Amino acid sequence: MIPRMNKREIFQSIAADVAKGDLAFPTSARVALQVQHVLNDPECQIGTAVKLVQAEPLLAARIVAMANSVAFNRTGREVTDVKTAVTRLGFKTVRSLAAALVTRQMAGAPDSAAHQHLAASLWEHTTHVASLAHVIARHVTHVDPDTAMFAGIVHEVGGFYLLSRAHDFPGLLEGGFDEWLDTGETEVGRAVLKTLAVPEPVLQAVDTYFEGYLEIPSTTLGDTLLLAEELAPVRSPLHLRACDEGEKDIAASVDMVIGEETLSSILKESADEVASLIAALRF
Repeated sequence: MIPRMNKREIFQSIAADVAKGDLAFPTSARVALQVQHVLNDPECQIGTAVKLVQAEPLLAARIVAMANSVAFNRTGREVTDVKTAVTRLGFKTVRSLAAALVTRQMAGAPDSAAHQHLAASLWEHTTHVASLAHVIARHVTHVDPDTAMFAGIVHEVGGFYLLSRAHDFPGLLEGGFDEWLDTGETEVGRAVLKTLAVPEPVLQAVDTYFEGYLEIPSTTLGDTLLLAEELAPVRSPLHLRACDEGEKDIAASVDMVIGEETLSSILKESADEVASLIAALRF
């Protein structure tokens, strides 16, 4: 097992490498990153986008699924082709799904059952946070829902990158994640986000998540991400903490009044929408 101080030094070294542009991406993530890069071009035409998406079967399937989700299919008319799905979703959401594919594949193919479970748990948490962020943005904080979903998708990208480097540093994922939370999450996470050219408002929102200060009433993108994080029923495996026997339900502890409703009632009414988004994000 790597000593505590050595772990911290390794996180700092990884962050420094990333900041210099030296990212050790798995092959699958590189391909998805190329797709995302083309989609980020403001001159990209829908025909080009459709061809790119069709060349990535996993991304194509998720885009069609998202277009048929409760959140995006208000008319009830099912979409069965990529072009119609891209048109319905719009480029911003398609870019978010491309980013989701990059993030999920960032971990590569973990070389142990324990690491595979860790990657799967981290993505399950991510899908819940991203989906809740989209709904909270629409109904509570009134920031852009697509941007909120994107922030939820990438908020743990540093953790996925950590998983991709585990084979280079045996024992890095053993013995808990205290050093990751103290040093690695902020340094590696910020470095990866900046290298991926994540927009500044999203960087600021993730910084708010790192700092952990939720404002009440909640009105910002950072607040949206923090609320989604706190309300997610699947906790991040990198953030697991012991629960006191008398600890209150998380949803109740952050409940608030919005107009004539409460946060918990809004989320209850939006349960189908959240569930459909989670299902669409399960790569």
